[in-house]
Amino acid sequence: MKSKEHHIVSHSPEETVRLGAFLGKYLTNGSVIGLSGELGSGKTCLTQGIARGLQVPEDLYVTSPSYTLVNEYPGRLRLFHVDLYRIGNVVELDEIGLDEIIGGDDVTVIEWAEKIIDVLPKERLFISISIVDDQTRNFHLTGCGQMAVDLIEKCIEEFGPYT
Repeated sequence: MKSKEHHIVSHSPEETVRLGAFLGKYLTNGSVIGLSGELGSGKTCLTQGIARGLQVPEDLYVTSPSYTLVNEYPGRLRLFHVDLYRIGNVVELDEIGLDEIIGGDDVTVIEWAEKIIDVLPKERLFISISIVDDQTRNFHLTGCGQMAVDLIEKCIEEFGPYT
């Protein structure tokens, strides 16, 4: 299976939203994006941008589903925003119906995806976010499968090589 990696630096929440919007613009049916990063690293901010790129109506505020575990938003493609911060084990995933969400005709963004890395589809975009300072974030994108590799190549064209 094809794979590709790339790094992008964001210097502000606005740049993080812009990156997310760019990704969302090119996501296709069944896309799965796994997000990893400590609290406050920008996972939800990136997801807000993805929602904009998927044409989720601007009046719908995208929030972290920390307590509901899954939020659903209408758009060009329906967005399922999953937050696994409070999930203790893989068995709990059955309770939220994750297996029914992933792999459908929708887009699934999963915060704290490292908790279930073994059950994620092989074709996916995984983004690890690290905090540099109050505003700056490093995004390490790992794409597996043709859609994710194509998306990373579009990111390189748009945002340039790692800086």
